[in-house]
Amino acid sequence: MTLDKTAASYWKANLKIIWICMSIWALVSYGFGIILRPLLAGIRIGGTDLGFWFAQQGSILTFIVLIFYYTWYMNRLDREYDVDEQ
Repeated sequence: MTLDKTAASYWKANLKIIWICMSIWALVSYGFGIILRPLLAGIRIGGTDLGFWFAQQGSILTFIVLIFYYTWYMNRLDREYDVDEQ
């Protein structure tokens, strides 16, 4: 595989995981916390409704999980394409 094709496939994989993570984050923070909040209002979690929980805690926790997942995935991708820093 040539260097240009390797770089192109690396960045394609990189952009794909960025779009996936951003889509999950948008769904959780905007979708569950704002748009779908009235539908989630009947489900109780931790003494409050699920929509409020996503707006206050769920989106933050999901974002933290996404950060760790992205770090793990990018380290694996860097090793696969031999562009890691080690």
